[in-house]
Amino acid sequence: MNGIHDLGGMDGFGAVEVEADEPVFHHAWERLTFGLTAVTSPQRRNVHEFRHAIERMDPAHYLGSPYYEHWLTGLATLMVEAGVITRAELEQRAGGTFPLARAARADTPPASPSATTARYPVGSPVRVRNVHPLGHTRCPRYVRGRRGVVTRVDRRFPLPDVAAHSAQRCEQYTYNVRFAAADLWGADAGTGEAVYVDLWEGYLEAP
Repeated sequence: MNGIHDLGGMDGFGAVEVEADEPVFHHAWERLTFGLTAVTSPQRRNVHEFRHAIERMDPAHYLGSPYYEHWLTGLATLMVEAGVITRAELEQRAGGTFPLARAARADTPPASPSATTARYPVGSPVRVRNVHPLGHTRCPRYVRGRRGVVTRVDRRFPLPDVAAHSAQRCEQYTYNVRFAAADLWGADAGTGEAVYVDLWEGYLEAP
């Protein structure tokens, strides 16, 4: 989906704040959130479903909240959707309103598993398909419609676009693709600079 979480290629958010000797957890509730996410994994399908729950957060909430609040919101949303807890029970225990992510808008997209051999060998020119699914995807907006070259072929992995919404098995080869930075960001990106992105086979097509 084209949500606020997909920040690649966007600017205007200010400099990245670097905290010296940053702790793993700044607050006790963050440590608790990390633990709850681990122990509730049997109630969730996979990490793709969890990521999509975070992507469904209200944009203002997403941008205005810290990292582990994203985890907490995604986890609570999935637990309510799975019937593990009701929203009323959640808010009673929280002592007030508890914001959840928006409802999912997409059914399982049609997709085919890869054949026994990879379609694009190393050195193949490829173009990223310019599609904009309503559901989960791991294909960044900034590479859609752009051309690159395959630099590495990896093994088959579950396609996130399917796995986030269904137990259906759909494994595809993954590829490391090199893009000239100037092709993504324009001439100001610098000559000779490149960006490498890992992409599933279904995201690619012959140029």
